[in-house]
Amino acid sequence: MTDRWLLLLVRVPVEPSRHRVAVWRELRKAGALSLGQGVWAVPELPVFEAAVRRTTELVDRAEGEVTVLEAAGRDATDGARLRALYDEARRADWMEYLADCRKFEDEIAKEIRIRKFTLAELEEEEQSLERLRRWHRDLSSRDVFGTPESAQATARLKDCVARCEEYAELVFRALHQLPGDER
Repeated sequence: MTDRWLLLLVRVPVEPSRHRVAVWRELRKAGALSLGQGVWAVPELPVFEAAVRRTTELVDRAEGEVTVLEAAGRDATDGARLRALYDEARRADWMEYLADCRKFEDEIAKEIRIRKFTLAELEEEEQSLERLRRWHRDLSSRDVFGTPESAQATARLKDCVARCEEYAELVFRALHQLPGDER
């Protein structure tokens, strides 16, 4: 992979705060690593180019300034430390994702337990599943070094898809069941 990083030194006026928030959100969404106030790092890879460009545009709109530096560790220890910090941030993202997968599966189990087999509930669960899919795609795009949790998350997403399909089958069976029909 890469031992090279882009460092973004960002200065945005304090007011209005919406500009600082927009820049922060963009960098977090991209998976940038916060190294200190206004200092962010991303691996120097093509996948991050658009985020750096969008961040620069947001900072320009706020009449702030951004300096983008190409960097590498002075020695192997420095590079390894940046990589470890980056991987730690990705692991935290995946752990949050896995917790949401558990919540999703618990919600499906609850609906089955209380026999809430409605199209409205199914649609809500399908929307939640779609959110998990988008989130997985976003996390995968920033996990450029491939943390072990990414494989676990992929397996959990497949489990969530299977649970939702099972629930959909139960909903359709319930909706197509005639009164008094014991299927």
